[in-house]
Amino acid sequence: MGDPRFERAVIAMCAHDEEGALGIGVGDVIANVGFHSLLKQLDIEVGEAPDVPVHMGGPVEPQRGFILHSLDWGGEDSVQVGDKWGLTGTLDILRAISEGKGPKHWLSALGYAGWSAGQLDEEMTRHGWFTADGDSEILFETEAEDRWAASYRKSGVDPALLAHDAGHA
Repeated sequence: MGDPRFERAVIAMCAHDEEGALGIGVGDVIANVGFHSLLKQLDIEVGEAPDVPVHMGGPVEPQRGFILHSLDWGGEDSVQVGDKWGLTGTLDILRAISEGKGPKHWLSALGYAGWSAGQLDEEMTRHGWFTADGDSEILFETEAEDRWAASYRKSGVDPALLAHDAGHA
């Protein structure tokens, strides 16, 4: 692909239309940043929130936070992503999680991956991208570093058999 930021990346696509695309990186976590430190920076009591890793959501607006979550919770400006999960970027979900009233399944991320109108569509015609159906088990029950391989396996591809270089006929 040529962009090291997307090497073995796993991106949960949240919007893709004629205006562009937005996804949240879920295949890598930010070293030494836990959810508790994020809450404390925002002056939100930790309460019942677990101190889980924070994902590297993408290179765009890395100071902006998002919660990708199951559909059993909705709040201010939550966006439903297909029929699988929701995306919320407001403080109400952080407060709900800390109070034990948030969604059953969730993960946090800083930043996002964004593409302008037609950009992702054009990139998808070139070598480097693999699409897989969104899978809540992979998203919420698989460790971040295992999601890339798990996505391939779920699609019937053994990632150990992938070649790094293209052949020539």
